[in-house]
Amino acid sequence: MPPSLDPNKASQYQAFSVLVVDDEVGMQTILDKALNKWFSKVDCVGSIEEAESLRIANHYDLIVLDINLPGRSGIDWEEAFNDPDKKADVIFMTGYADLETAICALKLGASDFILKPFNLGQMLQAVQRCMDKRLELRHQYALQHDFKRHITTDIVGGSEKTKQLKQLITQFAPSRASVLIEGESGTGKELVARGVHEASMRSGPFVPINCGAIAPELLESELFGHNAGAFTGAKKSREGLFRVASGGTLFLDEIGEMPLAMQSALLRVLEQRTIRPVGCEKEVSVDVRVVAATNRNLQQEVSHGNFRQDLFYRLNVLKIEVAPLRERKADLIELVPFFTKMLSSELGMPDPQWAYEDILAVNEYDWPGNIRELKNLIERCILLGKPPAHYWRDNHGDTFKPSVTMTVSNGAELIELTSNGHQQQGYPNDWDLKEVEKAHIQQLVDYHRGNKSAAARDLGVARKTLERKFKEWENEESSYVD
Repeated sequence: MPPSLDPNKASQYQAFSVLVVDDEVGMQTILDKALNKWFSKVDCVGSIEEAESLRIANHYDLIVLDINLPGRSGIDWEEAFNDPDKKADVIFMTGYADLETAICALKLGASDFILKPFNLGQMLQAVQRCMDKRLELRHQYALQHDFKRHITTDIVGGSEKTKQLKQLITQFAPSRASVLIEGESGTGKELVARGVHEASMRSGPFVPINCGAIAPELLESELFGHNAGAFTGAKKSREGLFRVASGGTLFLDEIGEMPLAMQSALLRVLEQRTIRPVGCEKEVSVDVRVVAATNRNLQQEVSHGNFRQDLFYRLNVLKIEVAPLRERKADLIELVPFFTKMLSSELGMPDPQWAYEDILAVNEYDWPGNIRELKNLIERCILLGKPPAHYWRDNHGDTFKPSVTMTVSNGAELIELTSNGHQQQGYPNDWDLKEVEKAHIQQLVDYHRGNKSAAARDLGVARKTLERKFKEWENEESSYVD
């Protein structure tokens, strides 16, 4: 009897595709009918030539391959094993196998070897082993990718407000006291909470929960856990997040969304450091540090009666205010290249070479969505292949146009240039091309604080070209002095 498949796993198998290669039409029919119950795509062919055409045109996760075929045998199908870009698991099957053939098949990299005649259950068990292994590899990759994408405690930026933020994290981390993080949406409050946890050196995990994303009637069970039969549908006991976070940090995001009834229960936990799971008479001691965050002004919420005053005082032992991006625009010079490099790597695309105007342009916007909006814009620009200034100009006209004042030098003469229409735009009309080139190169080198390699990247030329230009200008100046 064919093995039964876990419904959850069956839905995951739908993402896999299978190629059956057998010259017996009856065998094709049996395997096609059985595998179509598990997989969304099953193709069947009778020769290696047909199979190779399909393999080149499509992706297959599994190939069920007969060894004895007309023309080329399954053992001779080297392309199926040697193509690193289209690597599939291979299950060999044959009715005329000897030991030498089996060894040869396994040396090629076959995942399994089945002798005909076989019962269908035997084949499906072999298929399930291959796919479970492939699923596990996908899950491991996804977890690694998620870790790299989300679990980072780097707080990027060198502005005064960001320096103060990093100092507070270092200062507050060793304490067990609760921390309240306030700031607008998208400013990176969870990143700050992770930073506090990492710097605290607590042995337990960092466990985040969004209080506004869980139904009020389920929040108590989610935080404190429940016993089997505590309420309708509670078939099994469940540990709450307070126990999961034992020895570590529980991050209560959007604490301002927590219902008043739950606020009372949370206050009791913070004061007594014990929890009572739903349906349980005994209290359980917990060693958990609570870090809460909100984009609301909790002091105002208290005055409006939406938040308990006693809980506010209990949470507000240590307070960190995360400034919006518009108040720390000096961080943009580090945030833009940081997100650009990170997102390019995640998207599998080369790092874009953005110009000086793009850094200027992002400084002229107030970023109401804060760092989340900045990251979203950079990701969109990378995918579309448009620098930020060009993207904004195409979608919003000139509202993103930089209005920064720049000073360029022409010998002893200083000329102020702006792009807002109040003064002359561009370089003076009486300058020749050589003077414009020199002023523009010098402007970029000054912007990068003397880093000629960075200036050369913005200009799209080699550093040697810049060195040659500067040497020419030095020679010209020395000849004037002589």
